[in-house]
Amino acid sequence: MIFIHKDMSGLPAAARGAVLAIGNFDGLHKGHQALVAKAREIAKTVGASAGVMSFEPHPRRFFQPAAEPFRLSLLPEKIRMLDSLGVDHFFVPDFNAAFAALSPDDFIALLKEKLNVRHVVVGGCFSFGKGAAGNVDMLRQSLDVTVVDPVADNGGAAYSSTRVRAALQQADFSAAAEILGHPWKMESEVIEGDKRGRTIGYPTANQRVSEYVRIPYGVYAVRVKIEGEDYYRDGVANFGIRPMFRVEEPLLESYIFDFDGDIYGKILTVQPVKHLRVEMNFDGLEALKAQIEQDCHAARSYLSSRV
Repeated sequence: MIFIHKDMSGLPAAARGAVLAIGNFDGLHKGHQALVAKAREIAKTVGASAGVMSFEPHPRRFFQPAAEPFRLSLLPEKIRMLDSLGVDHFFVPDFNAAFAALSPDDFIALLKEKLNVRHVVVGGCFSFGKGAAGNVDMLRQSLDVTVVDPVADNGGAAYSSTRVRAALQQADFSAAAEILGHPWKMESEVIEGDKRGRTIGYPTANQRVSEYVRIPYGVYAVRVKIEGEDYYRDGVANFGIRPMFRVEEPLLESYIFDFDGDIYGKILTVQPVKHLRVEMNFDGLEALKAQIEQDCHAARSYLSSRV
């Protein structure tokens, strides 16, 4: 069981003295997993707990509030993935103005005095403190540090969040999954929409996913998991602004095959599997309905071929 610590003051004794992997860990791709595995390995050797420190909001969002959406994973999913990787403690301080203003020495003092870390595990390009002025050499002056070299694929390209984002922006979900080591998913609460889909026989679950990296607008074959269930259902989804009934913020609208339950307010996890077509405008509801029928057939056919 993983323990979550958002306040770095007054930590319980069990949370202090961990071997700590530090980074943003957006998406927890294979390179991140190597850092976590190294922290666990060292923790086992020295008889300590294994910890991870990440930051919320993501520092890029703090420093560039107007930046395009870029997140690969949000905090709830990150917690679950770290738990599955065997992490004991997850330290997730609020990345606010005060935290951003910490000098490198202040950050090291946080690790030493408040967390009493036993050992630190980072990547070679790790930087910290105001203006990213701290580096690995500075850490080594005060703490035991292990640097994990980049993990690369068979072609020699290092696994990175940047590569995952590039793949997703091209709707290349297989390439993204290869870098991540797991399928990419979006999750958020199901909100009430205009319920227009019900009038033509295709009720959709609507979600705002504005923090996630933006995949191309269009229609997708998807697999979806409803909060409270432990399996995925097949479906088809549209991501975009719906040209016929334009919305200002892109929405993810999923039609779940062979399902008609009330899931408003529940968390829906959506795994896009295949980009079927671009978003289109239609002359009327009958044309839209005919196209949805084709989309459903295409999605069912593709998903059944991947069982």
